[in-house]
Amino acid sequence: MQRFYPCLWFDGNAEEAANFYASLLPDSHVDRVWRSPAETPSGPAGMVLIVDFTLLGSRVQGLNGGPEFAFSEAVSFVVECDGQAEVDRLWDAMTADRGEPGPCGWLKDRYGLSWQIVPRELTELMDDPDPERARRAMEAMLQMGKIELDELRRAADAASAP
Repeated sequence: MQRFYPCLWFDGNAEEAANFYASLLPDSHVDRVWRSPAETPSGPAGMVLIVDFTLLGSRVQGLNGGPEFAFSEAVSFVVECDGQAEVDRLWDAMTADRGEPGPCGWLKDRYGLSWQIVPRELTELMDDPDPERARRAMEAMLQMGKIELDELRRAADAASAP
């Protein structure tokens, strides 16, 4: 049993968000929808109050708390992808319909939640035993929005200009 898990504050769309995320990520599903037994500051009795869901095998909770609080970039979810096709699929789905691309593999989805969509190979390139190769990969990544593996590889492998 997972004893530590995030609770995300939504403005009435926790169930919609949980279903969206579960549709994109493997080993993800909505586990339980809790309806409020009484009127709360965020809505009437019977409204969806809490949604328990699983993302990539980890427990997450969504709370329909109302408009008082919004997500910020200070907290993000990182998804390590197996390759460019997975990066492209997740990036396109999460930036669609009011999502916002950001720098260095970061984006905000349609609900305002920040994500880092990164290929696993990025870490390998930036942790290369050759410090110059790692530096070139890092400098290339800093110029990107969505991470492009072919560009990272080219930059890492480029010899320094004389």
